[in-house]
Amino acid sequence: MTELLTLTTNDRGVATLTLNRPEVHNAFNAELIAQLTDAFDRVADEARVLVLTGEGHSFSAGADLNWMRAMAEATESENRKDAERLAAMLRKLDQLPCPTIARINGHAFGGGVGLIACCDLAVAMETAKFGLTEVRLGLAPATIAPFVVPKIGIKHARRFMLTGERMDVDTAIRIGLVTAAVPAAHLDGHVHDLVDLLLAGGPHAQAHVKQLIRTIAIHAGDPTELDRRTSEMIAALRVSREGQEGLNAFLEKRKPAWIEKGDK
Repeated sequence: MTELLTLTTNDRGVATLTLNRPEVHNAFNAELIAQLTDAFDRVADEARVLVLTGEGHSFSAGADLNWMRAMAEATESENRKDAERLAAMLRKLDQLPCPTIARINGHAFGGGVGLIACCDLAVAMETAKFGLTEVRLGLAPATIAPFVVPKIGIKHARRFMLTGERMDVDTAIRIGLVTAAVPAAHLDGHVHDLVDLLLAGGPHAQAHVKQLIRTIAIHAGDPTELDRRTSEMIAALRVSREGQEGLNAFLEKRKPAWIEKGDK
């Protein structure tokens, strides 16, 4: 990776992806979006868990000023294509098969909140601030909304997307954007504990759990069709190699193979 991102993976299969533009508070530009897209493709093939964080004192301030200036001078068609690339990047993060943790090392605004909303878990420094501030620029958080609104709910989206006000970490926890807040000195320890919990689960099962949650969230048809799909999932998992290993390990009072491999 170039200097805009760093991506490392340890021997437990835990990938750490760090936004590396601290001089502009890890703000997005077209190049960073492209590199994030490529990085998520790599993580999808390699990682057991992804930790997403920022370098310096901010998680991500959203859009880079120079990028916004360029988009203000671009055509509507060019703006649409640019927004589609951002949406595709966020969708890749949201649909990664492995569990994801946002390690929120500082403030997050706009698109930075979008990244957090796409992660399964989010741990923040207790001093972090958050905001969906697009309306104050005469814009809307359109591209991130498909991920933020399900995360925080319509009631909270109406407030924070319309006012553009900043929220503290306690508010972010209350509305469901953030999982937990800790002092800066405890951030890495808390993330490490979450990683240990996630590595205890079967990777194949976790990928199906994420798919299951998405299926239930968007299902609007015949409930018996949902029953059929969920029954098919659990039946397939029970007879899968991973499911058989997990069940036998439980009955034999031993660790399943995926934990033994991660402990080496």
